[in-house]
Amino acid sequence: MAENKTKATEQSVAAFLATVDDPIRQADAKALVKLMQSVTGEKPKMWGPSIIGFGSYHYRYESGREGDSLIVGFSPRKPAHVLYGLCAAAGSETLLAQLGKHTTGKSCVYIKKLADIDLAVLESLIAQSFAAKTAAPAK
Repeated sequence: MAENKTKATEQSVAAFLATVDDPIRQADAKALVKLMQSVTGEKPKMWGPSIIGFGSYHYRYESGREGDSLIVGFSPRKPAHVLYGLCAAAGSETLLAQLGKHTTGKSCVYIKKLADIDLAVLESLIAQSFAAKTAAPAK
């Protein structure tokens, strides 16, 4: 069975953030770290080479595949910040409709810059998603 490619690492979050070239994207990434840490109460941890995650959970699918994943997190990619773990909680569609300028993928939220969104709504999305995942039994 294939092993999960995205795993928690010991890489420094601060060192990773220092590699973000665009000064606005870097400042936004630092603000996202502070916001997610404040909301979740978890310390930031690198997952793979470019994802900053907060909290973790163990999953197990009916197929037998299992592993660990971050609860919420983000990656400051060049085209947009990719936010993970914010779409699964009940009611997230309502909050996403109020978030501001963003796009969504299968399970990710993409924002170009924090100035384009309502940070209070993002805070609610993070809190709701984190609470839902930490209250749910492992799958």
